[in-house]
Amino acid sequence: MKPKWPAITWASSSAARTDAPRILGINPWIHDFAAYNLWSRPAGLLAMLHMLRASGAHIALMDCLDQTWSDIPWPKAHTTGKGHYPKKEIPKPAAIAHVPRRLSRYGHDPERVRKALTELRPRPDLVLITTIMTYWYPGAAEALDLVRSIWPHTPVAVGGIYATLCPEHAATLGADLLLSGPGENLSAWSALWKLLGCDPPPLPAQAGFGLAQDLYNQPGFSILLGSRGCPFHCAYCASNALYPGFAQSTAQNMLTALKNEYDQGVRDFVFYDDALLIKPGTWLWPVLEWLENKSVRLHTPNAMHVRYLTPEVCARLKRAGLHTVRLGLETVDFTQRLDSKLSRQEWEHGLARLFEAGFCAEQIGAYILFGLPNQDLASVAQTIDLARASGIRPDLAYYTPIPGSPLFAEACAASDLPLAQEPLCQNNSLWPCVPGGFSWDQARLWQERIQGSAH
Repeated sequence: MKPKWPAITWASSSAARTDAPRILGINPWIHDFAAYNLWSRPAGLLAMLHMLRASGAHIALMDCLDQTWSDIPWPKAHTTGKGHYPKKEIPKPAAIAHVPRRLSRYGHDPERVRKALTELRPRPDLVLITTIMTYWYPGAAEALDLVRSIWPHTPVAVGGIYATLCPEHAATLGADLLLSGPGENLSAWSALWKLLGCDPPPLPAQAGFGLAQDLYNQPGFSILLGSRGCPFHCAYCASNALYPGFAQSTAQNMLTALKNEYDQGVRDFVFYDDALLIKPGTWLWPVLEWLENKSVRLHTPNAMHVRYLTPEVCARLKRAGLHTVRLGLETVDFTQRLDSKLSRQEWEHGLARLFEAGFCAEQIGAYILFGLPNQDLASVAQTIDLARASGIRPDLAYYTPIPGSPLFAEACAASDLPLAQEPLCQNNSLWPCVPGGFSWDQARLWQERIQGSAH
């Protein structure tokens, strides 16, 4: 049985002193035209909280997007843990007032969040607010205002993707500290402890890879993060700006975390890696071997690199329980790609190997980029047809102009919106680089194309 509201409690290591700092992490609401919980967790915030607890601090979490500590009705989740958020329509800011869509706040009711925070005892010494999408910053601003109204003298630090990619804009929120980049960077780590008035302790082992997922009560799923960064440099992606280089966890660290979650009853695990199949012997093979015959479901919403789908890889994934397979097809034009990670032959061979390993078409989806600057939308239609002809599901991946990505300057030049000045305009729901922007009529036509009822 879930504890009654509120259920925010402090968690500590066995060695934590009573007078050690108390640090509250907040994953704020989403303000958007559309949002769906595709196994969403604030990985960066959970990694920072894990490091802080390992260094002796007391930690707690308020996730405004998670139902596990709620005692109110929530949209029924899919059996795998993904699902809809509760939402309430809110006014549109001036910068996006022209968009013919309704804006909503997704997540828990703000007054219930206020009540839970107000009743948290003892009060925090520091609050960390994360930001995931650059254009979701209004949720972080709302959370910051709420914290300041409850604890006006408690310092607040804002970190995450928005704080890293849009630091000048993020500075206007007025937080006491802006954390740009990974939390295990020595500069960020030192600044955080300085804000608490303490000398920074040494970074704990495997900093950045441990996740404080035990802060969730009876979760429907857990995430696995065995690597950081990506060795590829796709023009539309900001992975290298968020985490320069590529690093992997150890097998022992991953197995310890996995076993803890499994023992708590979790049976749906979601890979958050951007390059899951790179150097799999480091940690992935031991994890998959342990999962065999465990009756779990694995999911890859970040898309796997098709060229690495060898018969051995596909067989191992199948035996371990891979359930949701997402692939990065992106475009049918294999000679004019924005990356160098896939050829037509590699696509055909990788897909064939998945089928040979026993995966069915219903499990496999192909991401197709839509709305790139100066994109020929006829190629999008052709790519949809290729995926359908292959027997798998096409999924449109709406292009987000991301600061720090190689394609961002071209996106700014192609868009009528002030992408560089206003992160709200980077929202892929606006179709910011499609001439004329979002259209319900065009959206319906593309949906029909995906379903195979329009040609």
